[in-house]
Amino acid sequence: MRILVTGTAGFIGAALAQRLLARGDEVCGFDNHNDYYDPVLKEARLAQFIDHPHYTHHRADLADAATVGRAFGAFRPQRVVNLAAQAGVRYSLKHPQVYASSNLVGFVNILEACRHGDVEHLVYASSSSVYGANRKLPFAVEDAVDHPVSLYAATKKANELMAHTYSHLYGLPTTGLRFFTVYGPWGRPDMSPMLFADRISRGEPIDVFNYGRHSRDFTYIDDIVEGVLRTLDRVAQPDPGYDPLLPSPGSSSAPYRLYNIGNDQPVQLLRFIELLEQNLGRSVEKRLLPMQPGDVPDTWADVSALRRDTGYAPNTSIDDGVARFVAWYRGYCGK
Repeated sequence: MRILVTGTAGFIGAALAQRLLARGDEVCGFDNHNDYYDPVLKEARLAQFIDHPHYTHHRADLADAATVGRAFGAFRPQRVVNLAAQAGVRYSLKHPQVYASSNLVGFVNILEACRHGDVEHLVYASSSSVYGANRKLPFAVEDAVDHPVSLYAATKKANELMAHTYSHLYGLPTTGLRFFTVYGPWGRPDMSPMLFADRISRGEPIDVFNYGRHSRDFTYIDDIVEGVLRTLDRVAQPDPGYDPLLPSPGSSSAPYRLYNIGNDQPVQLLRFIELLEQNLGRSVEKRLLPMQPGDVPDTWADVSALRRDTGYAPNTSIDDGVARFVAWYRGYCGK
């Protein structure tokens, strides 16, 4: 198939592009290579596949509707995976306009391009952050998500609503994936695995918020990509059992679906740090601090809907995943 993927210089996008190319798809990548974190890492990810004969790349911004339209017109994708977004909960507290431009305006441009390009299926990245102030665990797609605690989370919830509108009005099949704490080789340097690994390697103290009482549904990158592929290949359909008197947030009478994509096995943050210490061969001082604004205490993905519909079954244990991450980290960073 011809598949357009946004965010191909990013963590998940680069891994997905390589899997698509390996199975024989033709891929058009789209990424603005911004400096939210070190662009050198983005270029290194991209270097793994940019010369593949079935890959083309656009260095451009999703907020530029004309450029998005030209990319769609030239490539004529059958399916689209939108992973590009301004990420980061804490960054959104200081830079709200960046999130509005990338996550809202950019997503409208993708929806419009899909609509006018007769795209068969749009799969897009949402986030576990949409669960916000919810405290019922595990988080299920059937739960209401009306109380976000960061602007980033609000933009991801907005994406889900926008996608439903296009599914309803224009029959565009859309599937939203709520990612849960993705980690592994080539991960983002602004996320805790890389931040902690850097400090542990240098023998510097680490800040542990919420006094270490956080738990996260850490999900290995390979399991995430497998879930994206399974949903991409299963075009969203109207739910024949949808009841407008008792509406479920996860489906619709339109061709629209939402899924959690996680490991379904939350891990205490202190246990994750302990595994990093073991694999890096040194311990670290932990500065226990209060919870930061925009953070949530715990995440845990109920993946039963994704398992039911696609057979998704994450199979990377936290022990194996951290070991693989540290092996990559040592090689890439020379530690």
